Amino acid sequence: MAVGVTILGSGSRGNSTVVSSTRTRILVDAGFSCRETFKRMREVGLEPTELNAIVISHEHSDHVTGLAVLAKKLNVPVFLNDPTCDAWARSLPDAKSPDAVLKKRENFQAGRSFTVGDIEVRSFTIPHDAADPVGFTFRAEGVKIGIVTDLGYMAANVAEHIRRCDVLMIESNHDLEMLRGGPYPWSVKQRVMSRVGHLSNAALGEFFNSDYDGHAAFVVLAHLSEQNNHPELARRSAEQALGPRRDLVHNRLLLASQSQAMATLTL
Repeated sequence: MAVGVTILGSGSRGNSTVVSSTRTRILVDAGFSCRETFKRMREVGLEPTELNAIVISHEHSDHVTGLAVLAKKLNVPVFLNDPTCDAWARSLPDAKSPDAVLKKRENFQAGRSFTVGDIEVRSFTIPHDAADPVGFTFRAEGVKIGIVTDLGYMAANVAEHIRRCDVLMIESNHDLEMLRGGPYPWSVKQRVMSRVGHLSNAALGEFFNSDYDGHAAFVVLAHLSEQNNHPELARRSAEQALGPRRDLVHNRLLLASQSQAMATLTL
């Protein structure tokens, strides 16, 4: 028996991850086109037709671009909360209703858990400028996986939910100096740096220093900005903050890519 995490891609141009157990496979977010999602899955040995459900964290385009087509092609349940569904529906062409597009829509409330096959999914509220954004933890076969990106700061409830994760996929979006000196308009810079924006390398480092339990076998830095960060800056910041808690068993540090899928992490 094995539990796996396959990050198909993470960044401002698309986010999608597959969480799998022996019997169940869940697509977490649908930020790539259906064609690209299927391509990336097959490149790492996953068969799209074996997916059992889609779960959506929030309605921003880099998390839902492929949702309508994927839901139709796969014909599997799609889990998203009501505010997220309503916000996403406003982007649909020809004023289509979400129920007409998502034939197997399943609603959940932020802070509640639900089950897909043999995987328990727990959602929790995160601070981001979306309708009702959530992070997720997944439990199966004694393994806990946390996926939390798109948050302006490390809220206490988030830190609590991601304790004792065996795999922790967490945002390290930007370097503050690169962002401040970068090409974005000042209004966008303010949004990214705000408490409903994105987590910086430094803010993640503070969490690792002060409140992280050091439990995870794998820590994956995700949603790195291509304009306002550099992989080595994110890596160095995290390594320094994790410090002596890193060893050959725990906190193996990896970086998610925007352009290609990572090999499956198996526990």
